[in-house]
Amino acid sequence: AILADAHPHIGTDKLPKVIENMRNTILTNGGEVHFETRMDALIIKNNRVEGIETNTGQTFLGPVILATGHSARDVYRWLAENNVPIETKGLAVGVRLEHPSELIDQIQYHRREGRGSYLPAAEYSFVTQIKERGVYSFCMCPGGFVVPAASGPEQVVVNGMSPSNRGSKWSNSGMVVEIRPEDTEVDQWLVANGKADKVESVLKLMHFQEELERQSWLQGGMKQTAPAQRMVDFTNRKLGVDLPKSSYSPGLLASPLHFWLPDFISKRLAQGFLQFGKSCHGFLTNEAVMMGVETRTSSPIRIVRDKETMQHITIAGLFPCGEGAGYAGGIVSAGMDGERCAEAVAAFLNNPA
Repeated sequence: AILADAHPHIGTDKLPKVIENMRNTILTNGGEVHFETRMDALIIKNNRVEGIETNTGQTFLGPVILATGHSARDVYRWLAENNVPIETKGLAVGVRLEHPSELIDQIQYHRREGRGSYLPAAEYSFVTQIKERGVYSFCMCPGGFVVPAASGPEQVVVNGMSPSNRGSKWSNSGMVVEIRPEDTEVDQWLVANGKADKVESVLKLMHFQEELERQSWLQGGMKQTAPAQRMVDFTNRKLGVDLPKSSYSPGLLASPLHFWLPDFISKRLAQGFLQFGKSCHGFLTNEAVMMGVETRTSSPIRIVRDKETMQHITIAGLFPCGEGAGYAGGIVSAGMDGERCAEAVAAFLNNPA
């Protein structure tokens, strides 16, 4: 028997055509796509969804699959303000770490020549426990780019992508620390940053995300420049003024991430980096640069649903779905959850009682 790991990868450059094909399939089968149209409210009567209201003034009636993605904070706020039962869900936050791809190839292929002419850009995966919380790599992008991922004003958020050929000079990954709803350190940090009124909110971890992203924006010069620090300087708690070249096109600004990131994140990251450097010689290096902040790993809430019917626990006809609802952790799992929700809606339409 031969055991093999499968790493399906289409390439971000090919996704637009895939999305276009998905849209055309929907249209061919009688569906509609409404551009520039935002859901502003659910229409709920007698604990039952009757449809949605939109920013265009249109109303669409029927059951609702709520598959917003994990950054639709306006939807989360609406649900909380209208007393739709939701719950705080743990997530992970940290930084985006970038190395020269040639270095990662040399480390992972154990040869000075790196991957040569025929091997793909090398990947890596790290995970450890520091003070009872996970510290791990996330969404590793070999031969990729670090990209801005903010969804609102006064935010600097970073993410990673790889084109189909994975041919960039750099390789990057999220490096994140597990955060749980019960973590009192988060409460204390929110209070210290003038957010004491958010500590008891079901949206507490969303407010935590937002404040981290605002701090990142301030440290980045109040534009999309990302605050950044060399990896060894970070573990040594030292500010270096020079930074290596990077794939992040808006640019980098030297910043003491070890100083302004919350201690319960920065110290765990530093200890994690030291461990990863011991297990993977050459990984802990000042050729690597870390950029703030990586906060959109998953949804900060869960829109609670019934395991069998897939409907919200108190509101009939509402089907929370995918990453935004807190029931998936990536493209494949979100797609599978979407299939399950579609089947559940079909069953509901055939027997709506």
